[in-house]
Amino acid sequence: MSCNSSQPEAIVQILLVEDDVRLSTLIQEYLQQQAMAVSIEHRGDKACQRIISETPDLVVLDLMLPGMDGLEICKAVRPKYPGPILMLTARDEDIDQVVGLEIGADDYVTKPVQPRVLLARIRALLRRFPTHIRQTVPQGSNTNDIHCGRLRISATAREVWLDNNILDFTSNEFELLWLLASHAGEVLTRDTILDQLRGIGYDGLDRSVDIRISRLRKKLGDNTGRPFRIKTIRGKGYLFVKQAWQ
Repeated sequence: MSCNSSQPEAIVQILLVEDDVRLSTLIQEYLQQQAMAVSIEHRGDKACQRIISETPDLVVLDLMLPGMDGLEICKAVRPKYPGPILMLTARDEDIDQVVGLEIGADDYVTKPVQPRVLLARIRALLRRFPTHIRQTVPQGSNTNDIHCGRLRISATAREVWLDNNILDFTSNEFELLWLLASHAGEVLTRDTILDQLRGIGYDGLDRSVDIRISRLRKKLGDNTGRPFRIKTIRGKGYLFVKQAWQ
């Protein structure tokens, strides 16, 4: 059975959680010029309720906020909010980036924010996430499912099934699996993966792809020592093996 996918366009609604009034206004104005609707929340302790109740297409989340910090917010809403979370941080430290990704953030941008970089990251996330799929895909349609033997990935429900058992995936893990599976049989370089997932190229140091691949293998029952479902092709990248799911 072949692995295939397609995704409809999304209408973009963004919630910006940022306590710097001047910065948040500048970001809002810039993104609105790009035909995106942007609402702002300045307090961290009010952000969780708004994210869950409003369910925006994407959340831009500052790390340092009054009332509740960005990491706490991300951890709290991740089980209930299926959309992408892009974190803003003034700290250029690996530990913040890794912790953010581990608890469910999908990408991060380091301050001072460059508007074009922020826009590129937002667009990259929106390409990956099937926003408003439930409104645009007919009930029962399989156009947003990937089937590879015993593995089924549903973009509509954002669920992964293996041998009729549903697996627990974070949003960033789901998006990486979707990318690999939709290119089954092809070797994807780290540069390609980072470009698709984060809108940037591989700088030779970023280990976020390796961390996510390792987590995928564990959850999919792959052999972490000698992987056969998601293979590492030395010097090239990663290969999603179709035959491994029969």
